[in-house]
Amino acid sequence: MSQEFREFVRKIGSGAHTHQDLTRAEMHRAMSLMLTQQATPAQIGAFFIAHRIKRPTGAELAGMLDAYEALGPRLDAIDHPKPVVVLAQPYDGRDRTLPLSPLTALVLASAGLPVLQHGGERMPTKEGLPLVAVWEALGINWRQYSLGQIQKIFAETGLGFLYLPRHFPQAEALVPYRREIGKRPPIATLEMLWVPYSGRHHLVAGFVHPPTEQTMREALTLRGTEEFTTVKGLEGSCDLPLDRTAIIGLGANERLLLKPQAYGVAGSNIRLEEGLAQMTAVLQGAEVPLRPALLWNAGFYLWRLGVVSDIAEGMDKTAARLDQQRVAKYLHELTILAAKG
Repeated sequence: MSQEFREFVRKIGSGAHTHQDLTRAEMHRAMSLMLTQQATPAQIGAFFIAHRIKRPTGAELAGMLDAYEALGPRLDAIDHPKPVVVLAQPYDGRDRTLPLSPLTALVLASAGLPVLQHGGERMPTKEGLPLVAVWEALGINWRQYSLGQIQKIFAETGLGFLYLPRHFPQAEALVPYRREIGKRPPIATLEMLWVPYSGRHHLVAGFVHPPTEQTMREALTLRGTEEFTTVKGLEGSCDLPLDRTAIIGLGANERLLLKPQAYGVAGSNIRLEEGLAQMTAVLQGAEVPLRPALLWNAGFYLWRLGVVSDIAEGMDKTAARLDQQRVAKYLHELTILAAKG
């Protein structure tokens, strides 16, 4: 048993009126002890459930990110004039709607914006479809590559994916605790803010509850992150919905409300199985039900990241790239390069 970690559990688990928040430095240390398995399984489980009940602070999330930065993998900065776009999604996947971000990533990367994603396999508590499975359906199996191979593919194509079981086994070792405690611990929020890249970047993070977004903003501000976007998206992701107003945070202080009907794309969100069956067709320019969702998402991000002057222009640009087969060609070239490893 770690006596040092026991003190951290005691602080956050002492009850609604007597608990204490950890400092950023204390949380950095606590997260490090969990990642290196110096804390015992009983201590880690107790910490996760106590921290969930207490709720993390911005400083605590910043400390957790410090630990991930110190112990986890990071891709080296690539030679590119644009910041790398990190499209972060909940690691426990999707069970209702299609994850749009891999398709959005392909549009952005084909338009000259480098994109990085990360994640693992099916994970508690949702056990939904993970991003790596969506990429596999598109013809890219990110599981097989070493970190060095990912670095090479990323530098040459502007698109990369870090696979948790292979590239960050210390974090993967904490996944079983989610199943055993039956609840998402605050590391589920941490994963939305993690940027495994050493160069300039623009983080896009999804959220469900407004208090979580505020805590995320506080953590990013403490860490000096200047370029970021928060999205109340589909199932906690950064995918903009079609059936409601999109609530978006532009950096630390600005708020944007986007109504899809104002852009002619309002409707039902694409269901998971339906969307998976349409991915190839939509990238080839077909007028399938998935197309408006992709135009909406890619169009917004092309605007947000400074490629176009407004969202409508971004949607038109996305449509043109799909119809001219530019995105399909980019995916084909990526598949060929990835096959070489």
